[in-house]
Amino acid sequence: MGMGVLASQLARQLGGALSTSDHASVVSINLFVALLCACIVLGHLLEENRWLNESITALIIGLCTGVVILLTTKGKSSHVLVFSEDLFFIYLLPPIIFNAGFQVKKKQFFRNFMTITLFGAVGTMISFFTISLAAIAIFSRMNIGTLDVGDFLAIGAIFSATDSVCTLQVLNQDETPFLYSLVFGEGVVNDATSVVLFNALQNFDLNHIDTMVILKFLGNFLYLFVSSTFLGVFSGLLSAYIIKKLYIGRHSTDREVALMMLMAYLSYMLAELLDLSGILTVFFCGIVMSHYTWHNVTESSRVTTKHAFATLSFIAETFLFLYVGMDALDIEKWKFASDSPGKSIGVSSILLGLVLVGRAAFVFPLSFLSNLTKKTPAEKISWRQQVVIWWAGLMRGAVSIALAYNKFTRAGHTELHGNAIMITSTITVVLFSTMLFGMMTKPLIRFLLPASSSATSEPSSPKSLHSPLLTSLIGSDLETAVPMVRPSSLRMLLTKPTHTVHYYWRKFDDALMRPMFGGRGFVPYTPGSPTDPNVPIERLTSI
Repeated sequence: MGMGVLASQLARQLGGALSTSDHASVVSINLFVALLCACIVLGHLLEENRWLNESITALIIGLCTGVVILLTTKGKSSHVLVFSEDLFFIYLLPPIIFNAGFQVKKKQFFRNFMTITLFGAVGTMISFFTISLAAIAIFSRMNIGTLDVGDFLAIGAIFSATDSVCTLQVLNQDETPFLYSLVFGEGVVNDATSVVLFNALQNFDLNHIDTMVILKFLGNFLYLFVSSTFLGVFSGLLSAYIIKKLYIGRHSTDREVALMMLMAYLSYMLAELLDLSGILTVFFCGIVMSHYTWHNVTESSRVTTKHAFATLSFIAETFLFLYVGMDALDIEKWKFASDSPGKSIGVSSILLGLVLVGRAAFVFPLSFLSNLTKKTPAEKISWRQQVVIWWAGLMRGAVSIALAYNKFTRAGHTELHGNAIMITSTITVVLFSTMLFGMMTKPLIRFLLPASSSATSEPSSPKSLHSPLLTSLIGSDLETAVPMVRPSSLRMLLTKPTHTVHYYWRKFDDALMRPMFGGRGFVPYTPGSPTDPNVPIERLTSI
């Protein structure tokens, strides 16, 4: 009898605890959705503002909300949700990166591919080694905790990751098309390279570094890079083949849209399952899907997928900055670094300086090397453009925070003094760089490149190296009916297209890839319809 009473009381207590927990979750979600709506409305109202954009607006709203929650909870908490690197990497980042690949203007991306790869991969490696070596030399003398060589190298990877999301909102593809294309492409490759570097560092004993360890590290890095790209291309081609062969849209357009979304997400999760780079995988999956799969679906599905992917990416971006702003004031993260605020400020200042130096260490030298391969001044990256490229890539964002949490915390918290200082310093650098550098980028562009708007008012050619990388219409490859102004610097190239890589790719694409996987020019048909290739010609003439 006593046991029965005890069991019933325990059940009531558990039920009450669960209902309280559920109510708190509902309140948190309501507040967060309301804040998202506020970010969207304010972003619209500030669209023409020269200082603010939606990323910075969401960050400011997040910080203000965190302050309000801190005051109402008497300093116990500053957020309604806890930042988790799993939430970031599994749910928020995939739609952002996939949409970047899906909306990319492929001709310009691959025409500038060598420069983008030079900045994104080689440049990130230079920045990584610059920041890592400087961190080892400086922080090892500051007595900030039990940090080893592996931690210092991880710092190099963490602060080499630019914030491509905020960069996209700061730069304008109509005003500065070439800079937009270069910084955007570099940002995506940079994020992927930084994450691959970070993951590769976890697999080695870096306390005993020798030639073999370095060679194995580079080999592992190349393996992750190539394997991730291959998996993304394979996933995109598989989706194109399935939708082309089955022509799912003849029964339900909802199914083909759902299949595209799920296969894109599956490619990312497969990469994570296989310990590859999900960022690279889903980015190249997006490129391949826009080149083949998107053309295989019905017209209504094309409109739906384009806007659906863009909307999901937009919501994830806004959610992300709101999330970071609120989480930055979490009292738990600052508690273990509060006994030495001067040292924490010093570390943050040093890291910010290393970010500036690390980016300058590759932007200006690699721009010089890139200019050596250009034949005309119009193709070269001018000094003022180099300064803008350097400045626009100084912002650090959620990738850096997520990697720092992964390295220096357990379940979002740490009680180690050195780790706590690195977490708070990362948050400080992210907030300061996003707010200051993000707000100053537009005025800087207008000061250094005052003629950028008039220079880009002419119709841009799809052959031009300075054309925007992104386009609002995915089928832009077909848009040749619009009058195009051919740049004089490429006339010799255009008169002999047989010598270009693009020419041979088009031949291979038309001869082998498109007949198998569909793509531009593919017309879906319903069996028995006039477009059915199996219908006899006599029947077609009678229809």
